[in-house]
Amino acid sequence: MTTPSLFTPKSLSAPEYVRALFKPTDNVAILVRNRRLGHTLQRITKAEIIMSAEFQSALLEQNRAGADVFVGMNPVKDGAYSRTKQSLKEIRHVYLDIDRNGDQAIELIRTSLDVPTPNFVLNTSPGKYQVVWRIEGANLQQAEALLHGMANHFGGDFAATDAARVLRLPGFANHKLAFEFVVQVVQASDAVYSLRAFSLPDESLEAPRRLPDNYRSHRPLAHRSQSERDWAYAKRALARGDDPETVIQRIADYRAEDKHNPLYYARLTVNKAQIDFKRETSEVAKIGIHAHYKPPSERAILGRE
Repeated sequence: MTTPSLFTPKSLSAPEYVRALFKPTDNVAILVRNRRLGHTLQRITKAEIIMSAEFQSALLEQNRAGADVFVGMNPVKDGAYSRTKQSLKEIRHVYLDIDRNGDQAIELIRTSLDVPTPNFVLNTSPGKYQVVWRIEGANLQQAEALLHGMANHFGGDFAATDAARVLRLPGFANHKLAFEFVVQVVQASDAVYSLRAFSLPDESLEAPRRLPDNYRSHRPLAHRSQSERDWAYAKRALARGDDPETVIQRIADYRAEDKHNPLYYARLTVNKAQIDFKRETSEVAKIGIHAHYKPPSERAILGRE
């Protein structure tokens, strides 16, 4: 496979990759999942231990036995025993998991003025990639808005838009495939970016973006609830022709951690978006202009208002 022209191939081992992502004393989550056996094991330990020959040998043994190997992308607080958003020490990285139309997405990233040059691109299987940027100065809410916005803009997996996500560790085989494919990393930059380096268009689901000095909004994006963002995403996805069931699943995946029944919530959200989209389309056809609607609250979606 030809490496995208933006990136200069560099053979990084798993320890080198971990060293590039973290400080030696950072607490980092390692997850090992054997789908065939139905076994998942997670360990949170120091980055310097993960980089050790003994630890790497144990991971390689698990990988050869059919397990996939993943690493958490943001460090965990001292004393934390789980990989949750609340246990994150700080936001160190944002990322994209591109599992469809990967080569086109990488080319779009390569030519985009909306995002800076990635620090790493991992080729996880033919035509599929994981893209990583180092950032600083972002809180959890800002990081997840950016994660969600980039996934929407570049066609990434919405299941990989939480800050506590694990991504594949290079140097280990991807066992989701019928053939052996070793995850490879390409290093593009060692820069560290602020949120100002990312500037996504309006349709990118409320991602942080640069605005003119004289810009004034009647409804600041940061003040919108996540339910309003979900509703807005559903409207845009339906407008561009996405399958409603696919939109439902994306929203359900994204809200899996904070909704008791995420699939039920997602279906209600998309059904409401479909009704409003059809109504708006009908009115546009009649009067030739776009009508504007205020996104409903979650209570309205659930029939409580």
